[in-house]
Amino acid sequence: MNLLEVQLSTHNPKSGLSALLTPDNCALLLIDHQPFQFAGLRSHDTQTIINNVLGLAKSAKVFKVPTLLTTVVQDRGGYILKPLQDLFPEQKPIDRTFINAWEDPKIVDWVKKTGKKKLVIAALWTEICLAMPVIQALGEGYEVFIVTDASGGVSLEAHEMAIHRMIQAGAIPITWTVFASELQRDWARTTTVPALAEILVAHMGVVGTSFTWEQQLLATMPPK
Repeated sequence: MNLLEVQLSTHNPKSGLSALLTPDNCALLLIDHQPFQFAGLRSHDTQTIINNVLGLAKSAKVFKVPTLLTTVVQDRGGYILKPLQDLFPEQKPIDRTFINAWEDPKIVDWVKKTGKKKLVIAALWTEICLAMPVIQALGEGYEVFIVTDASGGVSLEAHEMAIHRMIQAGAIPITWTVFASELQRDWARTTTVPALAEILVAHMGVVGTSFTWEQQLLATMPPK
C-alpha cells in the first residue's frame, strides 16, 4: 500500500468536514416524549427537557430535516408533548408496542425511505428508549448522533451510564444547539438566520436574553 492508501484505510469517519451534520444528510427521530415518561424523569429538570426538545424540533423544521415522531402504547402512556405535535400538525406519530423502536418495521421503513445514513435521535428514557434503537441502528450501519440534553432517564446515573454505553457502541453525543449550529454552519446563509435567531431567543436561555439586549443597545430591534 502506498501512503495515500494507508491514509484512506485509517481515516476516521467521525472526523473531517463530512462528519458534520447538514440539512441534507440526516434525519431526526423523536421518541416517546410523552406524559408517562416525563413523570418518571429524574436525570434532568422536566421543563429543561421540554425546552430542549422543542428547540431541537424547531431547528429540524427550519432546515427541512425529515423528522419522525413516535410514541409507545399511546393509549396508556399519553399523547406526545402537545407543543411538539403542534410543530408537525400533519404528522400522526407512529405508535408501537415494542420497547425498542428499531424493532418496529414502520419506523425502520420510514428511515430507509429518507435515504439518510446519519440519524439524530432523542428519547425518553435514555437508558431504554434511546439506547436500544441507537445500539441496533449502529449495528446496521447507521451513523447515530444522540441528543443528550433533549433526552433523560429515571436517574442521573441511568442517563449517564446509557450515554457511556452508546458512546462505546459508536454513537456520537451532541446537544440541541450543536445540531442547529451544524445545520446553519455559515451566518452568510441568511435565509435561515431569522428563524434560527427566533429559536435561540425562545429556547437558549441567557444567550437569547443577551441577544435581545444587544439588539436594544444597538437600536436594531425590528419595528413594531
